[in-house]
Amino acid sequence: MEQIPRFLSWRNMLVLSLAVNFSLILKILKGEKERGDSWDRTVYSSIWPVVSTTALGSSSLLSSASCNYSKIEEDDDRIINLKLGDPTVYERYWQEMGDVTTMVIPGWQSLSYFSDNNNLCWFLEPELGKEIVRVHKIVGNAVTQDRFIVVGTGSTQLYQAALYALSPHDDSGPINVVSAAPYYSSYPLITDCLKSGLYRWGGDAMTYKEEGPYIELVTSPNNPDGFLREPVVNSSKGILIHDLAYYWPQYTPITSAADHDVMLFTASKSTGHAGMRIGWALVKDRETARKMTEYIELNTIGVSKDSQLRVAKVLKAVSDSCGNETAKSFFEHSYDAMYERWKLLKQAAKDTKRFTVPDFVSQRCNFFGKVFELQPAFAWFKCEEGIVDCEKFLREEKKILTKSGKHFGDDQSYVRISMLDRDTNFNIFLHRVSVSSNSTL
Repeated sequence: MEQIPRFLSWRNMLVLSLAVNFSLILKILKGEKERGDSWDRTVYSSIWPVVSTTALGSSSLLSSASCNYSKIEEDDDRIINLKLGDPTVYERYWQEMGDVTTMVIPGWQSLSYFSDNNNLCWFLEPELGKEIVRVHKIVGNAVTQDRFIVVGTGSTQLYQAALYALSPHDDSGPINVVSAAPYYSSYPLITDCLKSGLYRWGGDAMTYKEEGPYIELVTSPNNPDGFLREPVVNSSKGILIHDLAYYWPQYTPITSAADHDVMLFTASKSTGHAGMRIGWALVKDRETARKMTEYIELNTIGVSKDSQLRVAKVLKAVSDSCGNETAKSFFEHSYDAMYERWKLLKQAAKDTKRFTVPDFVSQRCNFFGKVFELQPAFAWFKCEEGIVDCEKFLREEKKILTKSGKHFGDDQSYVRISMLDRDTNFNIFLHRVSVSSNSTL
């Protein structure tokens, strides 16, 4: 038998076969990647604003010059949940910040219930108190001088603490608690959940006519419709609680430092750290602050020290970013994100005429030094073209979960839609409400 040439030996043939197969696989993968990238970029990036990291570590907002909804492809079976105000829009910014807010808490730390025995709110961590005062001074959105700071497990607990502190503790019966519709949907539920003998939900402040003392909740900017609010009952017997969770420059122009008896703030909407469950109240009256502290002591024996320390670290990073001239501050980044989202939503409403969102008045912001409209954390979205139940329509026809206006003391033609979700969900939502379907909208 004739001898096979050496270059055709089985080893060489095996290597040649592997090389050919590998090149084919790379070619196939390249083609799939090109097709796959068109999906990823089209749905999640190129049409709507995305954040990129520059060499300096700063973040910038990129957006397409035009809104070409027809290019968007998506999974039609995917349910988009915009019912809650989960502030994951801030996720990318904090990812880009890296270890700036990373901290190590030793196992021996936070053993004691007490943080500062000399403070009226004895479970308030001094570092958190310092950073709260600092960030309000920088932003200029609230007076902190001669105020007592009461920390709570989110502003929800502080709201309950304020009701406890401001209600009459006598035999006069429960005091009515009111707020102008559309009001925050959780107010009635939180107020009546314990069937307290001290207070009860009294309904819409716009129609409230009863005599005697009452507590009015003033949420400004308002959740759900985003408008700035003032008290509406205007009685000398009224006691006011101002919920200022959204009075930050990414949502509204800061026109003055709020100066009210009880003002509630939260890390959830100011920095996006909802999971830390930290809120704070700025309180004028010492006795009110003492009773609020008493309520939290009875309710949870204080507030998590670990969460307080983490929020203090976050607020420090926010304040420090405002003095960094080489990169966007947290509020600049957040303002840009909200501005782009509201611009796209308003353009979609104008183009389709199938839904409407509120128009806001422009004001000058003392913090940014420029004039702009409110750009709230929620869109008060109204279905047009004869749709009576907007929540049902969006759920069944568009697979978008929202919260009906009926929960806010308003009409079912309205829904509240979160503007704070991740880019992916927001982009698909905007596409779905902007394209035709078998039904209207």
